[in-house]
Amino acid sequence: MIASESGSSEDVDSSIKAQLEDEVIREALTSGMDLRQYSQSVEKELRQLENLSIQDYIGKAQNIATLHHQITECDSILENMQGMLEGFLTHLSTISQEIQSLQEQSASINVQLTNRKQVHIEMSTFIDQLMVPEIMIQHILNTPVTDSLFMQQLKALNQKSKFIKEQNFRDAHSCQDVQDIVDKLTVKAVTKIREYLLQKIYQFRKPLSNYQIPQNAMIKHKFFFEFLLLHARTVAAEIHDEYVETMSRVYSSYFQSYTKQLWKLQYEEGVTRDDLMGVEDSRANSFFTKSLKSRGTVFTLGTRDSVLSPTGLIQDIIVPHTAGKGETKYAFEVLFRSQQYALMDNGCREYIFLTEFFMVHDADAMKLFMTVMGKTLQHVQKEVCGVVMGCYDSIALYLCVHLIHQYRLLCHKRAVPALDNHWEQLLHMIWPRFEYVVKMNIQSIQACDPSKMATLDMRPHYITRRYAEFSGAVMVLHEKFPLEGVDGLMLQLQDEVEKVILKMAAVFHNRKDQLIFLINNYDMMLSVLSIWPIMKGLILYKELWQPPGGREHPWPVSILH
Repeated sequence: MIASESGSSEDVDSSIKAQLEDEVIREALTSGMDLRQYSQSVEKELRQLENLSIQDYIGKAQNIATLHHQITECDSILENMQGMLEGFLTHLSTISQEIQSLQEQSASINVQLTNRKQVHIEMSTFIDQLMVPEIMIQHILNTPVTDSLFMQQLKALNQKSKFIKEQNFRDAHSCQDVQDIVDKLTVKAVTKIREYLLQKIYQFRKPLSNYQIPQNAMIKHKFFFEFLLLHARTVAAEIHDEYVETMSRVYSSYFQSYTKQLWKLQYEEGVTRDDLMGVEDSRANSFFTKSLKSRGTVFTLGTRDSVLSPTGLIQDIIVPHTAGKGETKYAFEVLFRSQQYALMDNGCREYIFLTEFFMVHDADAMKLFMTVMGKTLQHVQKEVCGVVMGCYDSIALYLCVHLIHQYRLLCHKRAVPALDNHWEQLLHMIWPRFEYVVKMNIQSIQACDPSKMATLDMRPHYITRRYAEFSGAVMVLHEKFPLEGVDGLMLQLQDEVEKVILKMAAVFHNRKDQLIFLINNYDMMLSVLSIWPIMKGLILYKELWQPPGGREHPWPVSILH
């Protein structure tokens, strides 16, 4: 009970505080007037305001009545508009359904139209591919095969024939109406193509004919063979066999005749087995005297490496009858270059022709190439082998080895791998021969007996000169294209030359003469090989002026004492 009373008193206090905060009550309290009087004055003012408001309302009564009437009319109009809008809403829902229905009809009609267009296109294409136009018949029957219009209509005929075969596989009876016409046109086209290709092949058989011209014409019309493969495989096989047989004979006959005439242009006085590095100078001088007018010494390179220059490799081949008129003679490597370049150039052109015209690749292309060029390659290899086995010119053999490697690289640049086996066969012939000849020279040096030499003075010995010239030649070629096995041979040769020089120096009894002889010989070698110092020679040359100093000297005792 006490709690409730205290709570109510608190509410009263808060209410009183809120009233005291009112502006009117605060104004009345601050004015100092009696609140009853202040209340009466306020009521009086309120009555005055009420009277004024009543008078003003009475004065505005007509306007208020008009406003009420207008509001009533607006309510009616709005009610009508609401009804209309509700009707519109109902109508719009109906229209939406109609639009949706129209859209469905439109999509259906669009699908039907697309289908009809597709059917129309397919039918038009089908009819066009079946129909044989008059212009096709005229060109296939009357236009020469070399004319571009014949080629154009031939391709169109090929497409129609393929299409008819596909439709016959699908049991399309409409193709039977044009099957007979297309077959007759195909037979006519095959006949004309066969005559044209056989005519071009027969042109290869004419003497002195440039067979590149008919080959280029056949490549230009290589679609002919593709057409034959598709429509007349027996005729295609006939063209294939006729070409292979013809070109095999042409190449074989040409290279047999060319190689036979080419070898006649070789120097009559060639290098023999007696023209070795260790042969006595008196015998060598007789040989060098005879051949200096034509080709220089056996061991000197000179300008012989010009066959390996970029222009020398692809220089025009030697024409035997032209060279024969001028009585011009050539070294073996020059003739070998001419023969192998002719073979490489013709082989690469033939391989490319076979792959493009007969549409063969990889193993099939290699097999076809060997069918055409096999006899020719065997004949060339046999002829080269016969000459190489009797050749003692080591520089010529070494140049031929380099030529083989260079021509192999040229074939690979032309994307022709068909001659790789040919190059390998030539290397198996020439490289062992080169090793054999170099070893013969090494053995000739080993067999030298300085005590039996007729003349021996302080000047550089002919063996030293020959060795320097030969080493310089090998060095120049080896830097252009290093070959495996050359270094070993040259080291053997160098060791034997050093040994024989020391033996010859031992013949002199005077130490001064021995040193002068060694200095002259090594100086001559170093002057020839200025760009290729021989390390052993340099060390020995240095040791001539620097005594061994207590260690065992590498020279024979007869030289040191």
